[in-house]
Amino acid sequence: MRIGNFEVRPLLLLLVFLPVAIAMELLHADPVWIFATSAIAIIPLAGLMGQSTEHLAEHMGAGLGGLLNASFGNAAELIIAMMALRAGLLDVVKASVTGSIIGNILLVLGASAVAGGIKYQRQVFNRTAATLGVTSLVLSAIGLVVPALFHIVVSDHPMPQEQELSLEIAIVLFVTYILSLVFALYTHKHLYSGESEENGGHVVREALGVESWSTKKSVTVLLVATSFVALMSEFLVGAVEHTAREIGMTEVFVGVIVVAIIGNAAEHSTAILMAMKNQMDLALNIAIGSSIQIALFVAPLLVFSGYLFGQPMNLLFSEFEVMAVALSVGIVAIVATDGESNWMEGVQLLAVYIILAIAFYFLPETAGVGAH
Repeated sequence: MRIGNFEVRPLLLLLVFLPVAIAMELLHADPVWIFATSAIAIIPLAGLMGQSTEHLAEHMGAGLGGLLNASFGNAAELIIAMMALRAGLLDVVKASVTGSIIGNILLVLGASAVAGGIKYQRQVFNRTAATLGVTSLVLSAIGLVVPALFHIVVSDHPMPQEQELSLEIAIVLFVTYILSLVFALYTHKHLYSGESEENGGHVVREALGVESWSTKKSVTVLLVATSFVALMSEFLVGAVEHTAREIGMTEVFVGVIVVAIIGNAAEHSTAILMAMKNQMDLALNIAIGSSIQIALFVAPLLVFSGYLFGQPMNLLFSEFEVMAVALSVGIVAIVATDGESNWMEGVQLLAVYIILAIAFYFLPETAGVGAH
């Protein structure tokens, strides 16, 4: 599962962009500058959310703490997607889901393997846990492929019922995610510890150079950071269409690459630092676990929330997005299931991510749009 702690001190400097973004919005500045400043401000805020969640989890015990960590592991990405969904930017929402999945398993895991592999010639991790994670990723890919295939088959049908199909698939994915938490946090939690249960939290804190926070401080930081992430996300979403046009990027590219990286930046640093400390189990759990959470928890939650916002969203992603996820899962399955990694495997994962990013950049707007 995701480990939310990370070295926050250097990123705290980026909090200067928080008042700058607010000032830009109040002064009705160019949306490009509003987008840029709010995006940068989200990075340290998301990191603070992750750090406070991790500290709070320590005070709640392994079961409730793990559940809290799993639930808030991708809170920043979820908030950004919720704001975009409320604004009716369904293609940006879907693109951010796609980007978070491939970004975590290719960019995060790839960078971690490179960073750790430079220092250690060979890094090992729990093969069983990795295989189970990859299996869940395959399920995620199936959840995206089936609606796309269904759309092709029933495209000429007058009432294809694609929205109902997406809703029911979302329910299946959500229930599967809940059961995966039971598996990881209770019945088979030893597979996900990396080190011993008693040592795991200590290893993370020592590697990241952080002290434990009190419950009051953790809750306060979490609430404040979450509030500001919601505010910055509203600014970001409000400026995304204008920014995409101004800088010559499609909304799909912004969602898949830019927004996904912004939401995951703090998490990226955690995984890389863990790999550099030869804690590849933890790095792998962050990368794969976060992708699983996006696909099995965040995506279904967005489908459910769409009804509340009056913006029904289905799971019909564009053909290219579906193919990107499927190819990403395939390469990670090859790399992760042997129980060890090296820097060259990290380079290969990064190469696939860069290739996909280039393709998304040149992808025409209409080609990246899934049916609503």
